Amino acid sequence: MEVSSFFSLLGKYKFVIIIVVLAAVVSSYFLVKNLPDEYVSRTQIATGIVDASRHLLDKENTPNAQSDQISREFSNLMEIIKLKKLIDQVSYQLIIHDLSSSTPFRKLNHQFKDLSAGAVNHALTVFRSKLQNGEPLSLYNADESGLNQLLISMGYDERSLRKELDINREEESDFISVMYTSENPQLSAFVVNTLCKEFIDYYTVNIKRSESNAVNFLSNLLDQKRTALNAKKEELQQYKIKNGILNLDEQSKSIFSQILVYTDKKLQAEKDIASYEGALKDINGRFDPKDRQYVESAISKLNQSITSTEDQLRTMNSDYVHSGFNPKMKPALDSLQKQLSNEINNSSDAYILDPRVAKSNLVIKKQELEINRDLAKYSVQSIDSELKLLNTKFASLVPFDATVKTYEFDIDILSKEYLDVLNKYNATNLQSNFSIKLMQVEPATPDIAQPTKKMLLIALSGIASFFACIVVLFILFYLDDTIKSPNDLVSRTQLPLLGSLNQISGPKPELKKLWDVENRNKMQQYKELLRSVRFEIDQELKGDKILAVTSMLEGEGKTLTVMSLAYAYAAINKRVLLIDGNFNNPRISNVFEPVLFVEDYFRNSTYIERDSSKISILGNRGNDITLLEINDEKHIQNEFNELKSRFDIILIDLPAIDALNKSKEWLLFSNKAIAVFEANRKISKSQKQYVDYLKSLNGKFAGWVLNRAVIPASSKRKNN
Repeated sequence: MEVSSFFSLLGKYKFVIIIVVLAAVVSSYFLVKNLPDEYVSRTQIATGIVDASRHLLDKENTPNAQSDQISREFSNLMEIIKLKKLIDQVSYQLIIHDLSSSTPFRKLNHQFKDLSAGAVNHALTVFRSKLQNGEPLSLYNADESGLNQLLISMGYDERSLRKELDINREEESDFISVMYTSENPQLSAFVVNTLCKEFIDYYTVNIKRSESNAVNFLSNLLDQKRTALNAKKEELQQYKIKNGILNLDEQSKSIFSQILVYTDKKLQAEKDIASYEGALKDINGRFDPKDRQYVESAISKLNQSITSTEDQLRTMNSDYVHSGFNPKMKPALDSLQKQLSNEINNSSDAYILDPRVAKSNLVIKKQELEINRDLAKYSVQSIDSELKLLNTKFASLVPFDATVKTYEFDIDILSKEYLDVLNKYNATNLQSNFSIKLMQVEPATPDIAQPTKKMLLIALSGIASFFACIVVLFILFYLDDTIKSPNDLVSRTQLPLLGSLNQISGPKPELKKLWDVENRNKMQQYKELLRSVRFEIDQELKGDKILAVTSMLEGEGKTLTVMSLAYAYAAINKRVLLIDGNFNNPRISNVFEPVLFVEDYFRNSTYIERDSSKISILGNRGNDITLLEINDEKHIQNEFNELKSRFDIILIDLPAIDALNKSKEWLLFSNKAIAVFEANRKISKSQKQYVDYLKSLNGKFAGWVLNRAVIPASSKRKNN
């Protein structure tokens, strides 16, 4: 596919393109010349959204988050303006104005122009009622459905108004722009002002009401949470008073620390008892049984005062333990221990010992150890009783602690709920105080007509039609797989090309008169191209003389081409023999009416006379016969050798290749073969076998001749 071919196609249809473009421009002119002028009214609504004071509490938000929030708020406002409820309010006011005013924005449609006064009053009543109550028309009600059709006919319905309504934010500013386009400047201003008023009223009433309801709800919820929290705190306080609980944690810590102290004291006392027992055992081991018996009998009589002191010391030690080892009692306890030691020392002189044993110091030491051991045992008993009492107290705190913790857990949950509600209440209340306050900056006023777009529309129609023609022609060109140029033929068949012959303009002349003087101008370009083909054939023949001419199908100009070649060779003083080898369609024979035929010559070897025009013709009778049915191959070859000696060039007009067997027999005796292909035809799948056959001739096929081709002007000038 060549670009030049496409431009050739455009050149071929250039007048069609011009006519289509002119028709589009003219029709567009008549369509747009009666279009009404357009009037645009515009106003702005200040929102206050980008006011920095509104974002004082948004410190935790990043600038991007604030920007996203601002964008969402603007989007919400613009969607509210587009609400059907607000558009309906504008529709009602427009139709009420037109039905009740002497200067309506638009005249009633022809369907409703004959409405009676009663019908008009009824419509006004319904529309005013809907306007006051903010209700839509019910399409299920026949009467209201008819009124809706009235709105549609006037172009006041929701869809019609939205189509010409433009609502957007002015870049990064604080303003929302509202624009409306119509054929009436007063109508445009009325729609813009009414819609802004309805929007501001709707937002002020409904949005503020929602914010107020949210604040009141959170306030009531906050009171409920506060009451529940205070009630639970009061229950905990009464429980502590009732059970004498000051601070369970401190009480439990105090008791536990006492238990640890008593446990340490007990361990120390048990350790002392063990050491005292060991010392007494050692002392007893130093006495003989008789000495120990004597000493014990003596001591039991002299030890009454010591026993009394021991009882006092035991009682004092018990009190000391029960007091929690109170340091104030320690001096009294130490005093009794000192008194007991003195009594033991004073009584040592009264001990009667065996004269044989001098062990008075051991007796005193033993007495002291026994007293200390007994005191330690008494201390362990007192400590055990105190530990039992402390453990009992500690165990009694467990149920109190569980109940108190339950109360404290409930209070913690209620406190969190209260704080959450309090935070939401504060945020909502502050947000309500800082909520945006909408305001129409200035009312919309009727403006002058917009610059006309009629010429632009006309120009666009011409441009669009031009490109539409180009696209259509390109699609046709792209889908067209016919062969138009020599390059197409070579690329499709992969076979050589000898040349091209142009289409002969005008009525086709008779074959006999084709080269007469009267057809000289018409045939001039054809002759030039034919000479080029003749030259290429001579280069392929290289001295051989027999050339077969065939084609893919019948009707491709094969006969005209072979006759033209005959005249071309005759023009250079060549002795030419033209053989009509097409038994199916002997056209050459029918036109020139030769006296000698193939059937006779190859049977009887008849002598062929050369005529004065240097072209001899051997025709055929057109019977259902083939060449080898006339005579055998050897005889025919001998006859061709004879003919080659008498003629400079022998041209054979063969049947089309689709009559494959008849063409094959002639090709056995030809030196070279060429095929004529008509331009603007395609090679079908079934014809590809013929191309393969030409390729299989092993060099005998000289090439294609593209017939009836469109020759570019540059080629014509070059040939001239």
